[in-house]
Amino acid sequence: MALTQLLIVEDSPDVAGILADFFEAQGADVDFAANGELGYKLALEGNFDLIILDLMLPKMDGLTVARQLRHVGCTTPILMLTALDDKQDLLNGFASGADDYLAKPFDLDVLNARVTALINRHQGKVAQGVLKFGSLELDTAKHLVYRDGKKLALTPACYQILHYLMHRAPNIVKREELIEELWGDTPPGNDILRSHMYQLRNQLDKPFDTPILITVPKIGFKLELTNN
Repeated sequence: MALTQLLIVEDSPDVAGILADFFEAQGADVDFAANGELGYKLALEGNFDLIILDLMLPKMDGLTVARQLRHVGCTTPILMLTALDDKQDLLNGFASGADDYLAKPFDLDVLNARVTALINRHQGKVAQGVLKFGSLELDTAKHLVYRDGKKLALTPACYQILHYLMHRAPNIVKREELIEELWGDTPPGNDILRSHMYQLRNQLDKPFDTPILITVPKIGFKLELTNN
């Protein structure tokens, strides 16, 4: 793994130590925070490729950290770790702006695969340029998206979903294809994709008069222009 910097926000010294040994052995430059307040501060000050964020933290919990980072415009990918494996906790994590989720105890190889996929996706292993579909514009160099000239606030996962849909537009993209694109061989489940699509629709369609993101029942999704 070719990482520049990785931020681990984890209050367990044992878990933090295991993660440090694992990622530093692969050449990663790792920084740590043992509470949410310090993690939030470091995330804003540093230039990290990815943040591994524990859910249960002293001073500021992981959901609050993720939510506040997204609120101030931080687009660094966030992988959330938690000892809780409840569906609602998972959905709350994605609603707060996390890009992926892994329950403790976790397999280091699975964690590594998720981290690598998130970083590759965020760094844009695609040709640089501007994609256009109707009034929708996606700048792959700056990771910015506009509709009708209005800038959309997308999480990295929502950005990647929209990027893939725009590449395929106006064709239908199957759910299975999106899951493969986002998580490769370690998909976390349909509930997570559903949560990301909900967040994407809130930004892409809700503020505007006509929808552009269309759900094709039992198949997948597509972008569609409506002629009024």
